[in-house]
Amino acid sequence: MISSMRRNWMTDPVLSYYNLSPYVVAFSSTRKGGCSEGNYKEFNVNMFCGDEVAHIDANRRALCRLLQIDENSLVMPHQVHGTVVRRIDEAFLALDKAERMTQLDGVDAVMTDVRQVCVGVSTADCIPVLLYDEAHHAVCAVHAGWRGTVARIVGKAITAMQQSYGTAPEQLKAVIGPGISLESFEVGDEVYNEFASSGFDMQLIARRFPVMTSVAQCPSEYKDDTTPASWHIQEKWHIDLWACNQQQLEAAGVDKKNIQVAGICTYKHSDEFFSARKLGIDSGRILTAIQLK
Repeated sequence: MISSMRRNWMTDPVLSYYNLSPYVVAFSSTRKGGCSEGNYKEFNVNMFCGDEVAHIDANRRALCRLLQIDENSLVMPHQVHGTVVRRIDEAFLALDKAERMTQLDGVDAVMTDVRQVCVGVSTADCIPVLLYDEAHHAVCAVHAGWRGTVARIVGKAITAMQQSYGTAPEQLKAVIGPGISLESFEVGDEVYNEFASSGFDMQLIARRFPVMTSVAQCPSEYKDDTTPASWHIQEKWHIDLWACNQQQLEAAGVDKKNIQVAGICTYKHSDEFFSARKLGIDSGRILTAIQLK
């Protein structure tokens, strides 16, 4: 499903590649191979998470060298957990940097049919989804956090590809990239209720897991920092975002056999992939992207 990771020299980004088609390059970045430091170590190309600009620029240059594309051909939006899909065409590519940034602000999915353009989304526990329409040689990268998943951004991205390129969903190939797993994605009742009220089959996507919490043994007026504690078992809801997005792909008409699921939990594997829940929001982001050859 995912090829072995490749690294040509010490400063090259280490990418996990997806075998979608010989006509595209599809990948998720790992934390290895860049020059960022601290919680951004080593490879981060997201400019909205607090990393140093010089490090971001150096990492972007290294990635573009590896992909053999111009830096202007690497397109990443400023995501806001919404459902806006932006088409990247020759007119967009002709814009200056400021205009491009304006066009990409508030966007959570980017699609293109322009060769040698790489479109990607940033995640650090959210779910990235890649789409490839081989018949029309068009691609899309989707950022599906829990809010975007509830709002069915994957289905909306497929609809946008249908309208722009004539995409037939049953001919699409898809990848669900690294993201937080069911076991690691504990949510409050309010999040569970968002999914339930949006029509998801909760028996298929949600489970309760026991959580140990400490409970003071004496009345509150006698508590202090030295109060002994006992353990109390509670149950918390967990949501399977991988399953949610696979269901959306299938509901839109994508053939199940054409859907790859990376199956990598970012929280459990935060040494290899960025996880905001594990590292905090002031940390790097995974880039999951697709480039037309």
